[in-house]
Amino acid sequence: MSFPHLDVAANAHDRAGARRYDDDWLAEQWGAASARALVISGTRIRPVDGAADWHPTDAVPEGLRVFLGERDGRTWWATLVDPDHAPGDRGEWLGLRQAMWTSASGALEDSALLFHAVGLAEWHDATRFCPRCAGALQARAAGHELQCSDCGKTQFPRTDPAVIMAVTHGQPGAEDEAILLGRQAAWPPGRYSTLAGFVEPGETLEDAVRREVWEETGVVVGDVGYFGNQPWPFPSSLMLGMVGRAQARDLTIDHSEIEDARWFTRAELQRQSEEGSVLVPTRVSIASSLVLAWHGGTLPGTW
Repeated sequence: MSFPHLDVAANAHDRAGARRYDDDWLAEQWGAASARALVISGTRIRPVDGAADWHPTDAVPEGLRVFLGERDGRTWWATLVDPDHAPGDRGEWLGLRQAMWTSASGALEDSALLFHAVGLAEWHDATRFCPRCAGALQARAAGHELQCSDCGKTQFPRTDPAVIMAVTHGQPGAEDEAILLGRQAAWPPGRYSTLAGFVEPGETLEDAVRREVWEETGVVVGDVGYFGNQPWPFPSSLMLGMVGRAQARDLTIDHSEIEDARWFTRAELQRQSEEGSVLVPTRVSIASSLVLAWHGGTLPGTW
């Protein structure tokens, strides 16, 4: 089975990290007719017909130039501009999550470049002052570093690891095998997904899975394995898909973390999805790949 949700970072570009310090080469490439740039207003993009709106570099407004890398014989860039100076109507600019959910395919083209660009935009937007001395920060390395003008401390983009897990119980493939799904109180009625949480300092991925599942549902997880990963710049996560085997199905839900959690057999999930009483993720997120890999088929509906 193919999982397009794991392919949102496919067709990856060559980030050409060593070139970030070559100012002459960067200037030459910025001026090349083949170069393309994406304008980002704060942390928002302006999609056109469900696709990212890439422009020749001489057709974008002034802003912080971020070099993304090379692909298809050209260089790719992002230009970060203040929302007050972004072209067009402010309502045309969407957060990447909204843009991807509303696009016809459920995922914009050039996702690897987009995730790179928006991830850096999120970092620049959130990192305004030096955490050591509160001094002003100056961008360098083609937008991939921030250096304090007072103490000289250099800041680098951060990525927060988060586990997202398909926890199951029962004989694999058996009719009564079930998957554990939960929902947050803020979600629309019927929406359920795999459990997830951030990895804490000094914690392995496997222990993060066990801890998060126990804290949220009271379910004890034994064996844990790796499934796949997906960048998730909302604002700065790396989603690490995992699978785990529960030792029992008893639930003790921590309502401060989630509103509800339930076990679903394949037949129950299929039937309730078709009825519309349960909505599982079917776009963009690796949660969909985790559910579908266990289910073994397709499910109706979408987020």
